[in-house]
Amino acid sequence: MGKVVITCNGSEPSNLYPPFIIGSSALASGDDLLIFLTPSAAPAFKKGVIENIKKKGLPDLLELYDGVRELGGKIILCELGLDVHDLKQEDLRDGLEIAGATTFVKEAEGSTLSLSF
Repeated sequence: MGKVVITCNGSEPSNLYPPFIIGSSALASGDDLLIFLTPSAAPAFKKGVIENIKKKGLPDLLELYDGVRELGGKIILCELGLDVHDLKQEDLRDGLEIAGATTFVKEAEGSTLSLSF
């Protein structure tokens, strides 16, 4: 069993789908998963947003998000994203941990695979 760490660097579908598709696969394979959402990804995790992000031929993003959470994946949103985008924690989806990059780096220690999208 390994530890997969994925950084999501934006709120476009090309940034959002890979972490959750690959992350789901890692969890299903028995790996631990940590997804770090940089400040530029924050707008996508406001309540009601990912429900409306659709890409032909790709799975439902909300189902992927919920699946990652149900399988025990950890999702950290960089705390800087709140101020940058005038968001409060109550504006955001359930299941996000708000923390800084230092926390992410510490929790990523010992990862066996690191990806960034």
